[in-house]
Amino acid sequence: MNQKSYDIIIVGGGVMGSSTAYHLMKADEKLRVAVVERDPTYERASTALSMVNVRIQFSLKQNIQISKYALEVLDHFEEEMVVEGEKPSIQFRHEGNLFIVGEQGRGAAEKAVDMQKDLNCQVEWWSNDKIRQHYPLYEPGNAAGGTFGAQDGHFDAYAVLMGYKKKARSLGAQYITDEVVEIMADKEKITGVRLPSGDTLSSEIVVNCTGAWAAKTAATAGVTLPVQPVKRQVFVLDTAVKPDGPLPLTILPSGLYFRTETGGTILLGKSMDEDPVGFDFTWDDKRFYDILWPELAAFVPAFERLKLVRGWAGLYAVNTLDENAILGEWPLIKGLYLANGFSGHGLQQSPAVGRYLSELITGIEPSLDLSIFKPDRILSNSPVRDGGWEIV
Repeated sequence: MNQKSYDIIIVGGGVMGSSTAYHLMKADEKLRVAVVERDPTYERASTALSMVNVRIQFSLKQNIQISKYALEVLDHFEEEMVVEGEKPSIQFRHEGNLFIVGEQGRGAAEKAVDMQKDLNCQVEWWSNDKIRQHYPLYEPGNAAGGTFGAQDGHFDAYAVLMGYKKKARSLGAQYITDEVVEIMADKEKITGVRLPSGDTLSSEIVVNCTGAWAAKTAATAGVTLPVQPVKRQVFVLDTAVKPDGPLPLTILPSGLYFRTETGGTILLGKSMDEDPVGFDFTWDDKRFYDILWPELAAFVPAFERLKLVRGWAGLYAVNTLDENAILGEWPLIKGLYLANGFSGHGLQQSPAVGRYLSELITGIEPSLDLSIFKPDRILSNSPVRDGGWEIV
């Protein structure tokens, strides 16, 4: 049996694991960091299958702060991730997020906007007339209005992942193509991980960054996490009538969301209660034709004529306790760190989460106090609620 020793082992090399690896190496290049990723093509990783969004429109202060930091990072990401003179192209577009608000949700939305403005965020309340003025194709009907975040937008998720990964490796992080079948502990202390071959990698610190597989990974250490893999579907549409310019990520009160994509197509999705739990990557055009298209056409009548070009499915890692991050050291096993259960907003939270984990592990005073998300609340059944919206 072969055994190698590291200071820190990260299980999962997606955007969360790679951000963590980068921030660790940035904090201390002498660290021996191993990232174990079973699929370096990332074919089924949520990072690569996301519809991609970053928004400051949350109602929990810490989530807003996380996104503010993400916006700062993404604006300078290409320069920060230069390796040997080459920089990634993440194509970050500040095309905005527009939440259409019904009368029932108006009070909560206005309260959230006030908090966001107190935190120096660029968010405005728009009347229905202003919505139509900016986006003439829209018909908000009897909506109360909407909230618009001008800084919000989308980017190339795969390029961000590869940027973090390449930079982390250039600083000395080692990526290992393999699978962790067991997180090992002895007397409530982490000792390393076991691979399918029986070989082990030893370390006193292991970080679980396995996304939708987080609960399965944690269970190998005897830890039960309330995280489920839930299928989410995206549909690509070619509309007969094209918008005059880019459409923001627009979210209707029903939960339907859509935005323009490069090339003039429309990306559309909706999270629904009946979305299946499990590792299912099939997509269903019947959902689009029977449910989503009528909802879309009611809000954008010009989209009554369109063609469904293609679609795909990916997985949300849904925290069934409160749909917020599980972040920090597991209280019952020293050295086991969790970055799980982001419930659809992990991609946009990866810059702040990677930095925060690196600060916890290396003993640096955290730049943002994210202790509200600590795993202890799982054991005490103490949910942390964000009254905002669940989208990509």
